[in-house]
Amino acid sequence: MPAELIDGAAIAREIRDEVARETAALVARGVRPGLAVILVGDDPASAVYVQSKGKACEEAGMHSVTIRLPASTTEPELLAHVDALNADPAIHGILVQMPLPKQIDPDVVIRRIRPDKDVDGFHPVNVGKVLIGDRDGFVPCTPAGVQELLLRSGVETKGAECVIVGRSNIVGKPMMALMVQSGRAANATVTVCHSATRDLAAHTARADILIVAAGRPRMITGAMVKPGATVIDVGINRVEDASTKSGYRLVGDVDFESARQVAARITPVPKGVGPMTIAMLLSNTLRAARQALAS
Repeated sequence: MPAELIDGAAIAREIRDEVARETAALVARGVRPGLAVILVGDDPASAVYVQSKGKACEEAGMHSVTIRLPASTTEPELLAHVDALNADPAIHGILVQMPLPKQIDPDVVIRRIRPDKDVDGFHPVNVGKVLIGDRDGFVPCTPAGVQELLLRSGVETKGAECVIVGRSNIVGKPMMALMVQSGRAANATVTVCHSATRDLAAHTARADILIVAAGRPRMITGAMVKPGATVIDVGINRVEDASTKSGYRLVGDVDFESARQVAARITPVPKGVGPMTIAMLLSNTLRAARQALAS
C-alpha cells in the first residue's frame, strides 16, 4: 500500500490560523507583532518569496515591512538598515533575505541582527540555544517546521532511529540538535549523513525517520528506505521536463514514486515541508512579540 501523504500545506494552514488568532489576542493587548524583511538586489526567486512572506504577515494580522535595496548596496549601508530595525519597537522580527550580493558578508549581517529579533534563527546566540535545548531561542524555520510535521502527524519519535541526510547550518545541523533533545517530537537516536558518509544506503535503510536535505534531486530511492519509515523530504529542485509549460518541474531529494511504495508516511514536493517554513516564521515572530511584551 502506498505511503500516507503528510500534507504540509494543510498543517501549515492550521498553524497560520492559530497564529492569526493569537495575534488578534495580542493586538487587543496593544501589541501588533511586526516583521521586517530586507531584500537586496533583484533575484526573482527571492522577490517572490519575500512577497509571500509579506502577504502571510498581513493575513495573520501582523505589521509587515519590506525594505528593497539595490544590488549595489554596500555592507555598511545594509548594516545601517539593520541597526534602525533593531532600534524600532514596532519591529519584533528581522529577516535579511539570502543570498546577498558578493560585496556583503552574510555572517556579518546575521551577527548584527539582535538575537531577540532573529526570527530566522541564524544568529550564533540562537544557534547555541538550539544546541543546548534552551527554549527561549529561535529555531530556524525549516527544521522547526519538520518537527511540527512529525508532531501533528502523530509520528512516534521517542527512541526512534532518525537519519538526517545533509549537514547544512540551515537544516541538517539544527535538525540534529532538535531531534536529539529531550522533549516533544524529539528523544530520537540521531545519525547525520553527508558527502563523506560511507555507504549512505546502509544508514538510510535503518531509519525509522528519514529526513533528507541534501540538495540533490531524487538521490534517495525506495531501495534506500526502511519499510514502514516516515520520510521527510526537505529538498526542492528544478529538473527539466519538456511536458510542462515552464519546461521544468519541482522534485525533492527523494525519488517520491519509489519511496512511497516502501514508506508508511512521506511528504510530497511541493506542498510538503515548503509551506511550513513561512508558517514557522510567523510563529517565531509572534513569540518575539510576546517576549518583547514580557520584558
